[in-house]
Amino acid sequence: MKKRKVNKLIIPKLILTADENDTILSNHAVEIQGDIITKIAPLNEFDLTEFDGEIFSLGDYTLVPGFVQTHIHLCQTLFRGLADDLELLDWLQKKIFPLENSHDKDSLRISVQLGLNELISGGTTTIVDMGTLRHQEVIFEELMKSGIRAYAGKCMIDINGLFPDFCESTNDGIRTSLEYAKAFHNSSEGKIKYAFAPRFVLSCSEKLLLETNEMMKDFPGSFFHTHASENKKELEVVRQMHGKDNIEYFDSIGILNERTVLAHCIHLNNSEYESLRENNVRVAHCPSSNLKLGSGIANIPYMLKNGISVSLGADGAPCNNSLSIFKEMHLAALIQKPIHGPTSIDAKTVFRLATIDGARALHMQDEIGSIEVGKKADLVLLDIDRSDQPLNNYEESVYSKIVYSSNKESVKFVFINGEVVVSEGVNSLYNEQKLISDGKAELRKLINRS
Repeated sequence: MKKRKVNKLIIPKLILTADENDTILSNHAVEIQGDIITKIAPLNEFDLTEFDGEIFSLGDYTLVPGFVQTHIHLCQTLFRGLADDLELLDWLQKKIFPLENSHDKDSLRISVQLGLNELISGGTTTIVDMGTLRHQEVIFEELMKSGIRAYAGKCMIDINGLFPDFCESTNDGIRTSLEYAKAFHNSSEGKIKYAFAPRFVLSCSEKLLLETNEMMKDFPGSFFHTHASENKKELEVVRQMHGKDNIEYFDSIGILNERTVLAHCIHLNNSEYESLRENNVRVAHCPSSNLKLGSGIANIPYMLKNGISVSLGADGAPCNNSLSIFKEMHLAALIQKPIHGPTSIDAKTVFRLATIDGARALHMQDEIGSIEVGKKADLVLLDIDRSDQPLNNYEESVYSKIVYSSNKESVKFVFINGEVVVSEGVNSLYNEQKLISDGKAELRKLINRS
C-alpha cells in the first residue's frame, strides 16, 4: 500500500490553539501537508514508524499560532535610535520625514530586510506595513523573497507642511498606488495583498482620501490603512483644518468601514468610539510607540467591552525601538492596569489580540490566527520552560509565560505557509552579520544625503 505523503509532523509539549474555546492540547501532534494543517490529534493516533515526511519532535516547546502585527513601518528600521525623545510632530518634522525622503533603493532594501529578519525571527508571520513615498516596489520585492504574509502599500502624502520636500501631487499618489495595487495585490501565491496607505489627515487632502477609498473597492481583500488620533497636537491641527476631531472627520466623508485599519486611536470622544463600533473599523494598538512618543494610552478595555476590533502592532523601529510582538503584548497588558485596574485586561486576552484577533482584523480568521484543521500552517514554537519563567503548573501559567515573561529569545521555530524559516532560533532567510554590515554602510550614505 502506497504511503500517504505528508510534509511535516510537529510534536510539541503543548498546543495553544487560540480557537473559539481557547483549547489547550497536550500529548497531541499537528500534521502539515503542503501549506495546510491537515490533522490535529492525540499522538497515539500517529504511527511514527510509517510516517512519510519530516518529524519535529519538540517536547520541550509550546506551539502557538504565528503572530499578527497590524501596523509596521519597514522603511524606518534603518532609523532605529535616530529619533529618540521627541513628540510626534517634531519626530516627523525633524527626523523621520527627512530620513525617509533620503532613501534610495539600496537603503530602503536593507531597512526592509533588517525589519523582516527581526519580525520573522521574533515569531511574527503576518504584517500590515505602511510603505514610503518612493521605491515602493523594493518593499514588495523583499516581502515576496521573505515569504511572510503581508498587507502593504505605498505611503501617500499630497500635503506636507512639516517637510514639503517629502510630498507628491494628488494625481501622482493615486496613479502610482493604483499601479502598485495592480502589480502586487494577491501576489506571492496570495500571501501579499495591497493596503492603500494615506499617511494621516495632516498629510492628505480630502480628494486623496476619498479617491483612495473608492480605488480600494476595485481590489477585493485590500485595506485602507492610516494613522488616526495619535497625538494631542496633531488633533488640534485636525480641528483647525476640518472643524472636527479625527475620527469624526473620517466618518463625515464616509471612509470608515470594515476594511479600514486605523493605527493608534488614543484621543477619542464618545461619539468616535461609537463610529468605530458602528462601522466595524479595525484599530491597531501600538503601546510601545504610544509610550515612547508620549502620545498617550488608548482605552483598549473600553474598546473591547464595546465590540471594537483591536489588534497589535509595533509601529516603526525609531518610535519603539523594537519590532517585538512580545514587547507589545507585555505593555498592552501592563499599561491599562494603573488606569482601569489590574483585572482590566489579562494575559489570555492580549495573546488573542496578537493571534486570532489580529487575523480577524484582517478578515483572515478562516486562514490564520489559530491552530485548526484547514488553516494555513503559520506556526511558532516557543521555549517557555526556563528558569526565568513561572515554575507552577505549566498549563495554568502558559499565557502568563508568553505575555509577561517571554521575548524574542523564546522563539525557536517559525513556520510560514508550512515552510520552516526559523530553526532553533536561527533565521534561514538572512545572514544577520551581513545585514548589520550592509545596514551601517547604507545608513552612513543616507545620513550624508539627508
